[in-house]
Amino acid sequence: MGENLTRGPDTAATLPGAEPRPAGTPKTVGIVWGLLILNTLGSAGAKTIVPLPRSLIQMVTMGSLVAAFALALAVNQRVRIRSSAYVLLLSLLLVSSVISSASLESGTGALFRCFRLTLFVGTLWLLSRWWDGSLTFVRYHIRAYFAVLGSVALGLVVSPGKALPGLYGGRLVGALWPLTPPQIGQYAAVIIGLTALLVIGKRTDRTSAVLVIVPSLVLLALTHTRTATLGLLLGLALAIGSLMLTSAAARRFFTWAVLISVVAAVGFASALQTWFLRGQSQENFSSLTGRAKVWNALLAEPRSAAEKAFGVGLGDKSFGGLPIDNSWLAVYNEQGLIGVTLVAAIIVVLGGVALLRPPSLQRACAIFLISYCAIASYTEAGLGDASPYLLHLALAASLLAAPARAAAPLALPEAPRRHIPRWARRSEVT
Repeated sequence: MGENLTRGPDTAATLPGAEPRPAGTPKTVGIVWGLLILNTLGSAGAKTIVPLPRSLIQMVTMGSLVAAFALALAVNQRVRIRSSAYVLLLSLLLVSSVISSASLESGTGALFRCFRLTLFVGTLWLLSRWWDGSLTFVRYHIRAYFAVLGSVALGLVVSPGKALPGLYGGRLVGALWPLTPPQIGQYAAVIIGLTALLVIGKRTDRTSAVLVIVPSLVLLALTHTRTATLGLLLGLALAIGSLMLTSAAARRFFTWAVLISVVAAVGFASALQTWFLRGQSQENFSSLTGRAKVWNALLAEPRSAAEKAFGVGLGDKSFGGLPIDNSWLAVYNEQGLIGVTLVAAIIVVLGGVALLRPPSLQRACAIFLISYCAIASYTEAGLGDASPYLLHLALAASLLAAPARAAAPLALPEAPRRHIPRWARRSEVT
C-alpha cells in the first residue's frame, strides 16, 4: 500500500456545535476495526489446504470480537461516545433480537448470537468517539480487506485445485481460510470501489491504487459473483454521479468508464454473457439459482402474530436447511416485521443523511457503501446480524458524522484588579 493510503486521519473542518475532536486516532482503533472484520469472516466455506476444525475457526472469530471490545474499552476508558442514529437503530434491533430469541424457538444458539451482536454493537459505540467524517476508517477498511484477499491469492498460488474446486463450479474460494465466492467477491468489490473513489478525490497515488485494484479485479472475476459485480458498478455510478458537478476528475473517470464499458460490451459480449450465466440453464438463472423456491416456502410458512412481529430468533440465516440468501427475508424470519422496519430505517436514514450532505469525497464513499449494501441485500443475508454489511454501513455512518471541532484552549481566569489608594496614586503622579 502506498504512502497516502496509510497516512493519518484527515483534518476535519470545524463546525459550530460539533463535539470536541480527540487528539488524533490511536493506532489501537485500527486494530479494533481489523478484529471486527476478522469476526465477520464466518466459519463456513470451502475445504482448506490444512483442514481447520469448525470449533477452532469459531474460537478465533469469537475471540477476535471479545478482543476488539476489550481493546476498544481500554482505549476509550471514559466511555466517551458520539451520538449516532445508525448505532442507535442497531441497538434497537438488538433489543428486538433478544426478545425474539428469548423463546428459544431457534435453540440456545440464538442467545449466543444475541451475545455476539451485543459485543459487536457495544464495540461500535466505543469506536464512535473517533467518527469525525474523515477518511481514517476508509483506510482501515481497505487495508484489512486487502489482507484478507491476500490470503485468498496466496491460497490460489499454493493450491489452485483447492482454490478453484469443482464443488463450487470452478469459482474462487478461500483455500487458507474457508471463504465462499460471494464473500471474496464482496470484499474485492468494496475495496475496488473505495480505492477508485480515493483516486478520484486525489487522496492516494495511482501506483498504490493500481496495486490494490488490479489484483482485486482479478479475484472478483474468478469468483463469478454477479451480485458483487453489479453492486460495484451501480454503487460507483451513484457515488461518482454525486461528485460530477464539483469534480473534473469524477467527470473524466465517468466518461472513460462509459467508453470502456461500451467497447467491452460490443467486443466481448459473448465472453461476458458466459461469465455472467456461469453455465446455468435459463430456468435456474430465472429462479436466482434456486433462491426463489426457498423464498416462496418461507413466505408461505404459517406464523403466529408474535412470530410475524418479532420472528423466531437469531439463527443461521437458513430455512428448511437451505440458505435464505436475502437480507430482508432473513430478518423477517428471525426478527419479524419489527426487525424489517428497523433495517429499512437504517438504510433510509443513512441514505437521507448522505443526500443532504454537500458534495464531498466522504459523501461519495458513503453513497457507494449504502448503495452496495442495498443492492446486495436482495441476494445476500447479513443486515440483521453482525456481518460485513453492518461494518460497511458503520463505515458509511462514520463518513457522514459531523466533523468534530478542535478542543478550545482553556481560558485562564483574569487576575483580580488591585485597588490602589488615592494617596498612592497622587504620589505616583508627583
